[in-house]
Amino acid sequence: MVAPIEAKRSKMSSLEQLKKFTTIVADTGDFESMKLYKPTDATTNPSLILNAAKMERYQSIVEKAVEYGQKVGGSAQEKVEEAMDYLCVLFGCEILKIVPGRVSTEVDARLSFDTEKSVKKALKLIGLYADMGIAKERILIKLASTWEGIQAAKILESEHGVKCNLTLLFSFAQAVACAEAKVTLISPFVGRILDWYVANTDKKQYEAKEDPGVVSVTKIYNYYKKFGYPTVVMGASFRNTGEIKALAGCDLLTIGPSLLKQLENDNEEIVPQLNAEKAAATDLQKISMDEPTFRWMLNEDAMATDKLSEGIRKFAVDTVALENLISQRLA
Repeated sequence: MVAPIEAKRSKMSSLEQLKKFTTIVADTGDFESMKLYKPTDATTNPSLILNAAKMERYQSIVEKAVEYGQKVGGSAQEKVEEAMDYLCVLFGCEILKIVPGRVSTEVDARLSFDTEKSVKKALKLIGLYADMGIAKERILIKLASTWEGIQAAKILESEHGVKCNLTLLFSFAQAVACAEAKVTLISPFVGRILDWYVANTDKKQYEAKEDPGVVSVTKIYNYYKKFGYPTVVMGASFRNTGEIKALAGCDLLTIGPSLLKQLENDNEEIVPQLNAEKAAATDLQKISMDEPTFRWMLNEDAMATDKLSEGIRKFAVDTVALENLISQRLA
């Protein structure tokens, strides 16, 4: 019987090795995790902010946001909205005291199909950061990768110099539309793509390189690099460290605390899997994207259609839960 080939080991942790050729971003609203794993950037979303707002150690931040809502808002609903926006920015400011790079702050998911209101909300958030002395260069405005969200990002980038992070991205069509809109960064969701295939097909286990989420992000990365798009790719929503290692070399990877810990405790040798040279050698063809093409391609991708809708709904539910928490404090 042939013994299995053992993975090569390094004196450095897998996380430290990964940081050499991929920017690591903390996918958390917990400051302690950021201090521990020392990421370059950090990203938040309504679910992460909700979880953090429930923690005892962050109650002073919540109270500060509530006080702001009481002072600035008019009606009860306006007070909640003002407190919500302020809370997200307060968390962002605290995060920027820890990370040397940027923080992503998300626009309300319920605005995902309204370009004008998404732009307005984004500029309001940027204004609140400016009031706290944070330059817009350190902020990424996070928007859902709907057609309307992508157009909002296009306006924010081209007319206001506001950099954007397009999230809830599950398809090639979304990625191409984002690149053509010249957005700064996209966050394709690796793990959620895997979840869909496990739930909706007969195949329940995948090798890392065959993982549908890994395959999707690899194609997007190669397309961007082959055709010289400046938009960068940040793989997100991981289910295991195998997915992360299979995307080593990606521009950025945003990783939750539990997987960061696993990578910190692992010393398997990490080899870059993605690079511009490999991308240039692929046989990908350039495509042109307009709204009808986008909507048709997304419609034809059952996984992306399902996960985009589900993601928006889940973020909206957590936003409402956070509003309820704020509303109780205001009362």
